[in-house]
Amino acid sequence: MASKSLFATLRGALIPQTNTVNSHGASAYGLAPKQALAQYAATGCFGRTFYATAGEQLTRVLQLCDALHPRYVAQVAIYSRTSSLMKDMPALLCAWLSHRDPRLHEVVFHRVIDNARMLRSYVQILRSGVVGRKSLGSAPKRLVREWLASRSPEALFRAGVGQSPSLADIVKMVHPKPDNAQRQAFYGYMLGSGYAAAALPALITQFELFKSGQSKQAPDLPFPMLTALPLTKAHWIEIAKNASWQTLRMNLNTFARHGVFSHDGMPRQIAKRLRNASEVKRARVFPYQLLTAYQHCDAAVPQEVRESLHEAMELATANVPRVKGDVVVCPDVSGSMKSPVSGHRKGASSKVRCIDVTALVAATIIRKNPSALVLPFEQNVISVRLSPSDSIMTNATMLASIGGGGTNCSAPLRQLNEAKAKADLVIFVSDNESWVDSGRGRGTALMAEWSAFRRRNPQARLVCLDIQPNQTTQAAERADILNIGGFADPVFEVIAAFSRGELEADHWVERIEAIAA
Repeated sequence: MASKSLFATLRGALIPQTNTVNSHGASAYGLAPKQALAQYAATGCFGRTFYATAGEQLTRVLQLCDALHPRYVAQVAIYSRTSSLMKDMPALLCAWLSHRDPRLHEVVFHRVIDNARMLRSYVQILRSGVVGRKSLGSAPKRLVREWLASRSPEALFRAGVGQSPSLADIVKMVHPKPDNAQRQAFYGYMLGSGYAAAALPALITQFELFKSGQSKQAPDLPFPMLTALPLTKAHWIEIAKNASWQTLRMNLNTFARHGVFSHDGMPRQIAKRLRNASEVKRARVFPYQLLTAYQHCDAAVPQEVRESLHEAMELATANVPRVKGDVVVCPDVSGSMKSPVSGHRKGASSKVRCIDVTALVAATIIRKNPSALVLPFEQNVISVRLSPSDSIMTNATMLASIGGGGTNCSAPLRQLNEAKAKADLVIFVSDNESWVDSGRGRGTALMAEWSAFRRRNPQARLVCLDIQPNQTTQAAERADILNIGGFADPVFEVIAAFSRGELEADHWVERIEAIAA
């Protein structure tokens, strides 16, 4: 009879040797520098996470940038903004390029500095000195001047919300030259210096008349520019009618508090806008933002409006593809997942927790793949009954309400192996900080269980979707394993392509390297 110990040893040799430890000191695989930078860029918000401070994240990102070619940093910056819809990270990478590669810096600036909030972040980062310079320099100043010149005075006035630096501060720094009387008057108005009032854009004139009480008509301006003023119920109704889709989503309780929904027809009007497919698409809303809006609606928000958020969620996740074959999704519901997904930030910590995102991803997958098996895990797998016919919001809320123990990423695969289960795709949604299962022999416990699972399912593929900035994983990247980070639509597109066998080695990195820069 063949030696069981010999063949057990040979099987173990096929599992890659771990090469690092995670934040708990448990065995792990270190992500390659390109993978690690992509992971930080798709998930990092520079807030204190469960496992790392904001400063530690910044140091790691800059070290990774210094270790990689500027072209890849540029590609990651573009991916981070256009695909992952991040803010601070692409601004940082753009600023880093400003004195590493002027050509790439200019390319990236035009791709990622696409609104005033991004411009303020970019300028703030440059002036902080973290990327090696404490002033803007000639090339950044030129790009900022061009950015200002490419937008009308009305657009700049609407974008004037925000401080440290304000848009007026930036104008002072770069000294743009006005090309006509209106722009000259606008810059004078913005800076508080002399200007010709008659030359101001009509929108600013309307605002000044409203602010002084000479006009009762609320101008069509961003929410924060108006709410600091004394407003009547009629003003609040007018603001709600003119508000952007995101402003509506974020201020439902505020509108309820000021009597907007008591006005005839307003609940129906706002609900109609919230579930409008084109507006949802244009807003580039994260599904978890809709979940948060729904979870935090006061009782004063009409049921019709709350229900419209369910419909908006279905629209926001419409692009999630159906995956061929049998799917298992494993959301991490351990204690670390109760922390804010964007980290703790003084005065600005998100109410959205990691567990809300993992639950939402799992609920979205079973909505598109009704036969999918869901195995939530902490120290062990937690039994839960979900119906694919229920709304994504309903299932996500149920999943987010369970769990809280230690992290054992191998638990779902162990249960599948004990049941001799079959599957074509297994998806983990986690922070990958497994420690209850501290490892077996050469590799992690997850890799040991995956090796056993693959012997029964030789064509199966494993996805480890990490929603936190991280440098380690529990499963080594190879042909049958994808490590990816983030929580926007492109994540699902990459997963679908991987499940169909359409990606080569370094699956996610390959997608990023295809970006023109």
